[in-house]
Amino acid sequence: MASRKRSGSGTKRPKEKVVHIYEQLCRGEDPKLLSIQFWEEFFLLQPNMDMLECELLKLNPEQYSSAKQNILNLFTECIHTLSFGNSKRVHNALQTIAVFIHFLFRKQTGTGGNANDCHNGATMSLNNTLVPFITINDIEDDMRELLKQLYNILTSNISTDRPKVLCLKILLIIATGIDNVNENNLIEFIIGQNLFEAFKHILSDSSLRNLHGHDVVTLLTILVNYRKHEGSNPYVVELSLLADELALNGYGQVISCVLTMFCKQHLLSLTELTTSSSWFSSLSNIVGNMFISDELCYRSQQIRSIVMQDHKSELSSTNLKLCLLILTCIAEDQYANSMMHDTNLTFKVSLHRAHMRHRKLTSEKVSKPQPLANTLLDLLVEFIVSHLLKKFPIELYLLCVGIIHRVIIYQKRCRVRIAYHWKDLWTAIISLLKFLIYQEQNLMKRCNIFDLALQVINIFNLFITYGDTFLATTNSYDELYYELNREEKVFCELHAMVLRYASMQDCEYKEDSIRLLNALSNILAIIKHFQMKIKEWLASQSLSTPTEQQILEQIQKNYDLTLKLQDSLDQYERYSERPKHVIFFANLVKEVMADTRKTVYYLVKESSKGTIVECLPGAVSVPSTSGDTEVGMMQSSS
Repeated sequence: MASRKRSGSGTKRPKEKVVHIYEQLCRGEDPKLLSIQFWEEFFLLQPNMDMLECELLKLNPEQYSSAKQNILNLFTECIHTLSFGNSKRVHNALQTIAVFIHFLFRKQTGTGGNANDCHNGATMSLNNTLVPFITINDIEDDMRELLKQLYNILTSNISTDRPKVLCLKILLIIATGIDNVNENNLIEFIIGQNLFEAFKHILSDSSLRNLHGHDVVTLLTILVNYRKHEGSNPYVVELSLLADELALNGYGQVISCVLTMFCKQHLLSLTELTTSSSWFSSLSNIVGNMFISDELCYRSQQIRSIVMQDHKSELSSTNLKLCLLILTCIAEDQYANSMMHDTNLTFKVSLHRAHMRHRKLTSEKVSKPQPLANTLLDLLVEFIVSHLLKKFPIELYLLCVGIIHRVIIYQKRCRVRIAYHWKDLWTAIISLLKFLIYQEQNLMKRCNIFDLALQVINIFNLFITYGDTFLATTNSYDELYYELNREEKVFCELHAMVLRYASMQDCEYKEDSIRLLNALSNILAIIKHFQMKIKEWLASQSLSTPTEQQILEQIQKNYDLTLKLQDSLDQYERYSERPKHVIFFANLVKEVMADTRKTVYYLVKESSKGTIVECLPGAVSVPSTSGDTEVGMMQSSS
């Protein structure tokens, strides 16, 4: 038997038998000449995945033609073993299959990332010509059979879960082989087999879900994004029609477990960080990473550069945008809104308020038990007041204010009255208007501030026109009119600014400025009316500085004014991925796939050490059902 030198000594150690066989296969030698029982004996040997990959990758153009058939035979025999082999052979065959598929992608892309060959096959340069080493045509039948065997294992009642773990890891290797999911033709075999029933079975079973749920949700995330705008994707159809309560609850529970884990890590990190951090920052990071595998055994998981406080980095901005898009969809959903506004479902949620110059540093604020709609509004208010920066993230603000708009429209349409401290919201969005006014010259060079300002003004118009349908008390109207008059300077300056742009002949945003000008009419009328009434009363009382209570009394006595009925205040453009967010989600999926690809192959190799290394620990506990909620985890106490 061939041997090699032991590192650091002059002696040689015997080469592993399995490595010696790899070398023979790559030299094109017929393995059956060695033994009639060659393949049965071969799969009893523990694979050396690193060495097999190394032997395959170092084949030169002259060697590949003689090695090709042996390598294809190896793949075929691995699949055959899945049907008839014992547990040890099946495990070894699955590991070898993982190497084969990983190798195909590495050969195709150079490193396993960006595709450069439309055939999705490994290529070699022979006489300056790209020659396909292994193509889809070479493995088409084997791939179909492989997917059938993987399906059978995933739906079987085998006593050990290790084969299922490896099956899911192989599916992840196939699904994440190329950054652009639409260019990965091997996914077609997963689409053709349709493993949805197997995934549903896993999500519905609590023990299987704890072990495999994370991988299943990750796979579904990738598969539903495969050519989703080009035709019918069975995973999109199946998921949209899924009515199995156990599977749906299981799906949510997998996500909940990940959120719980990250929230606990965030709580621990608060004791270690010297600077304060935002709760929603960690939630933004969580949602962006809930489908990303982390090698828990050799890399510590950490909450990265907290998003809400540092949205300047591309990663943080991406995660925060994803969070706001998710909340937008929630705010448009009738059922989700009904749950969020249900006064019988109350929660304590821990919110962190960022340290700012104009307010004192506060610790994590645990709200009193309240409906989720209240907590959502608190969260959005915190975002508004904490991101008024020179490098203004207007897209994020448009999403944030849009969510507020949708929530209030739901309350108006369904006549839902929540006990919320609306003054916090009014103060926050008035601060936003101030910022837009004072940063006008800087912002107008980069973005359309009139669109955002119009959203803010229309929120006020909703309160003014329809507040009687959703405000909990009549005093709320008094407080609203008080705030409008207290901040009259802001609205007058906004009117002057908008009037200036509306009068320009060559203003790029002239139409938007005119719409904003019309939207301001009722607010300006209210301010003018009450300013006059208050001045008249002050003169009659020979007073110069009224108290808040005195002004409120004058507001209550002088509601005799006529306002314009403005149309379409309760209308909004429903969320659609196309065309605005197609590129955003395509890039996001690429990040998920690239990050998963970094870990999944390692986890397959670790499975040979006797224990399965999971992306999520198998011992992850189900979230508690207590009413207390950790760092924004919103759990029902029912």
